[in-house]
Amino acid sequence: MISGKAIEAARLLDRLQRLARAGELAGDLNPAQWDALRYLARANRFSRTPAALADYLASTRGTVSRTLASLEAKGYVRRAGNLRDGRSVEFTLTKKAADTLKQDPLLLVAKDIEKAAGRGLPDILESLREMLRTAIARNEGRAFGICVSCRYFRANQRMGPSPHHCALLDQPLSDADSEAICVEQEPRAA
Repeated sequence: MISGKAIEAARLLDRLQRLARAGELAGDLNPAQWDALRYLARANRFSRTPAALADYLASTRGTVSRTLASLEAKGYVRRAGNLRDGRSVEFTLTKKAADTLKQDPLLLVAKDIEKAAGRGLPDILESLREMLRTAIARNEGRAFGICVSCRYFRANQRMGPSPHHCALLDQPLSDADSEAICVEQEPRAA
């Protein structure tokens, strides 16, 4: 049996999410396009593909392809051939996208969270992470964790000019790559 408090918390999260989405309707971006821009801003170079974005959003590849095509037409993203896999494409953000993300409506929600949580924010954050891990497992999704926390991340193992290395993909990693989310990320054993 689910407690009344848990149901109330779920309803509050749902309402907060809807209010956050309402702020996304101003301007020329819809909520799906905001989600795509946020993902691309956080993803490493191995994870900026339509397939990875679809996995992250738990969406269909067709829906994601239409979203990315619209963002490209509006000048928010650039498409390029994937250097590792010639059959796919990858996307990068334009300056227009980077400037737009500075006005992300989600930043207002973050400000509200910080104000309401105060010193309790680390506990709330850990609870949200645990809820996300549970939901991902239930839905058989991928974690998309940060590179530096991956079992394949090798710190300070230079490969050319880059300071780090991905042992799974056998690729050099910059400091920026190591702090980005990755479709291939597997958590380190505890």
